[in-house]
Amino acid sequence: MNKVRNTRKVMAGNVAIGGGSPVSIQSMTNTDTRDVFATLEQIRALALAGCDLVRVSVYDRACAGAVRTLVEQSPVPLVADIHFDHTLAIAAMENGIHKLRINPGNIGSAEKVKRVVDCAKAHHVPIRIGVNAGSLEKDIVEKYGGATPEGMVESAQRHIRLLEEQGFYDTVISLKASDVPLTVKAYRLMAEKCDYPLHLGVTEAGLPGQGTVKSAIGIGSLLLDGIGDTVRVSLTGDPVQEPGAAMSILQALGLRSGIRFVSCPTCGRTQIDVAGIASRLHDEFKDVDKPVTVAVMGCVVNGPGEARDADIALCGGKDCGALFIRGKYVDKLTGDLAEAMSKAVREFLNDV
Repeated sequence: MNKVRNTRKVMAGNVAIGGGSPVSIQSMTNTDTRDVFATLEQIRALALAGCDLVRVSVYDRACAGAVRTLVEQSPVPLVADIHFDHTLAIAAMENGIHKLRINPGNIGSAEKVKRVVDCAKAHHVPIRIGVNAGSLEKDIVEKYGGATPEGMVESAQRHIRLLEEQGFYDTVISLKASDVPLTVKAYRLMAEKCDYPLHLGVTEAGLPGQGTVKSAIGIGSLLLDGIGDTVRVSLTGDPVQEPGAAMSILQALGLRSGIRFVSCPTCGRTQIDVAGIASRLHDEFKDVDKPVTVAVMGCVVNGPGEARDADIALCGGKDCGALFIRGKYVDKLTGDLAEAMSKAVREFLNDV
């Protein structure tokens, strides 16, 4: 991984973004924000799934009014997603929102921008500028002949200037597209031009599966470059599936601790239920926050090598398996291998 990009640090409630802070995970509710009970239920589910921050849509006065209760009862800081109406941004901040997602160039006059900025300063609320390839300004689209990385960066710089002219610098930037190469190029270009923290994501990535892969490629590529301070994996459907996908990306890059699962794809030599054992272990221990590697290997070709590199591993034989702990053979497992391995992992974790 390349050297991590040096950025400013902003605070969204008690969550630090940028400035060398851990990469945080975000998602967004899809409930009617005015339905406080349903929205709180989803916020809590998202927090339990691994979210550090949760965004809610604030699209009318009733939503802005609901913010106070949501903030008071939320287990994590909340972000208000607002478009065009500066009065909703002010109302959300006065009701305790921890962060805004609003593009200052879309809310009208300089006086309206000043009112939002003055309120943000008073309440110590950072602002995320969110540039989307699908909604670039008409003149920028005409200038560049469509959505391009250069056009997305120019759009972001316009919004940034409006805030900087008011002496506001607690800003986070995102430059999202549904096209992965476009997204990655835009972020890389933006990273060269400012020291603001960057919120990463591939927007409208699609359904779990293809959308998860697109997000992993886009977000992962940037994080490997040392670019990115907070992330959202945007998937169609239940948002509670998003934090786990984001967590997997961060764990794969060594940016979040947790169990690392290794299992082989199996082949004709396999004589144990690798998929079943691996699934059992993943489901049982996926939420464990310890930097431990667990491996399930099907045969003696790559099995012993992976077992030596793992903290605890099963190397399959004929209806049995060899248990390795920290690279050393310790026992032969027979019978219900999933249960035997589960017991061995539990005992290992208790000693870590």
